[in-house]
Amino acid sequence: GEVAIDVMREAKDLGLVATHIPPALKTRNLDHPDLDLFYAAAVELDMPLGIHGAPGMHLPKVGVDRFTNYIQVHCISFPFDQMTAMTAMISGGVFDRHPGLRVAFLEAGVGWVPFFIDRLHEHFEKRGDWIENGWRRDPQEYLQAGNVWTTCEPEEPILPGVIDVLGDDFIMFASDYPHWDGEWPESTKHLRTRPDISEETRAKIGGSNAQRFYALN
Repeated sequence: GEVAIDVMREAKDLGLVATHIPPALKTRNLDHPDLDLFYAAAVELDMPLGIHGAPGMHLPKVGVDRFTNYIQVHCISFPFDQMTAMTAMISGGVFDRHPGLRVAFLEAGVGWVPFFIDRLHEHFEKRGDWIENGWRRDPQEYLQAGNVWTTCEPEEPILPGVIDVLGDDFIMFASDYPHWDGEWPESTKHLRTRPDISEETRAKIGGSNAQRFYALN
């Protein structure tokens, strides 16, 4: 609510360039109308949002009701929490109500995105009108409009396929430093030396896309 907006304004005043939010709140998904004032403030301040989950957070997480082992929850929670967040924001009409909003789905890889965008597309095409006041455009259009962004792991083998299907304008590099599943200190080298993506694409993923997302000079 108002407190979150005040914190975001203070962050902007301090020179920070984005705001972190979880994939869901305790009692609300990210398309809840109560969050519209927060999203409007993010657009006004030109503060993009980054969505990132964590198995240790005391918030709803996919997998914790089925597994008790940290690694099992970790396998499930990151990509599936991002899918639930993307579903809420796209099908719930968040980007239609706030067309200037930029949101990045962080550090869950990018391999799931073509499959899931296609799944959302099918539901929009065949049953989109079942969601009152929901999405008004094909899900892929939100990528093309600069609303939806993701990060990739530099060594993901599926990365060229993702680019072939959806392009490279929405993908940013993520090192996942200093977490155990990251590739640091080799992460940037892995991206720079990949022979299966073009030099232009490496430059976009490694820097210029992030410059656009975070509005960096």
